[in-house]
Amino acid sequence: MLSPYPADMPLTFIDRLQRRFGWLAVPNVTITLIIGQAVLYMANLPTKLGMRLQGVSLDRVMLDPAKVMEGEVWRLATFMFTPPNIGPLFVIFYFALLHLFGSTLEQQWGTFKYNLFLLVGYIANVAAAFLGAALLGAQVQEIGGSKLVLASITAPNSFLYLSVFLAFARLYPDFIINLFFVLPIRIKWLALLAWISYAYVLVTGNSMDRALIIATILNYLLFFGGEHVREWRQGQRKRTFQSQAKRATAAARHVCAVCGISSVESPRTLFRYCSKCSGQRCYCPDHIRDHEHVIDKEPVV
Repeated sequence: MLSPYPADMPLTFIDRLQRRFGWLAVPNVTITLIIGQAVLYMANLPTKLGMRLQGVSLDRVMLDPAKVMEGEVWRLATFMFTPPNIGPLFVIFYFALLHLFGSTLEQQWGTFKYNLFLLVGYIANVAAAFLGAALLGAQVQEIGGSKLVLASITAPNSFLYLSVFLAFARLYPDFIINLFFVLPIRIKWLALLAWISYAYVLVTGNSMDRALIIATILNYLLFFGGEHVREWRQGQRKRTFQSQAKRATAAARHVCAVCGISSVESPRTLFRYCSKCSGQRCYCPDHIRDHEHVIDKEPVV
């Protein structure tokens, strides 16, 4: 059987993982996630619309590390299907974008790498949720002096799915989205706003939000950090080369010793050097024949 990799191309760590575990890749994961979220959204719709019929409570499926430690382990899986808390019209737009981003990444990377991206993000977000709950619990212990416990606080899945958006924006920065269905904007600017919001929440957010943002950033850097480093190094080499080339090809600058006019100010002027003057003294055509010769006195021995 022929290998899909050229013989002279070095295998990356992800390539080696794919060779060994590629058969475990699950196709169309994005569609599965969207269907699960859509089902829970519709089941919870009566509550959102204020109807008497009670919908399904999302509190039973969201990730709460304290509840997980009490035995509600299903939250480790069901929180992935928690729908966004937005209106019906915008949730359709959200599902459409999530399908676009996820399916495009799967086509660009392949099923295994996309699965790995989601898996690493999932593990990082779950670990960050427990870390954030522990840090908040430590604050409670410090204030009240009670035994350290995990704070009962839910961790959203929005940071995980936002990492899919950031990955798409990295691969297709000039993709245009019609914001609010009207205003066209390149996705790289939306990604920039997302990074700015990350920085803001890192400064002002609680321990849970900070831990989830750090987990998302680490997941992004694991897949794109090497590219950023290579681009930075290439940019440094390019700037160095351009600076050296500019110095090598820069035209000599001539300045008239009398009037001070230079070749930069008057590039068409033919400057001359006087052979009777000491040193390299340059003059413009108006003063090459009409100037006082400057002769340095020889030192007396």
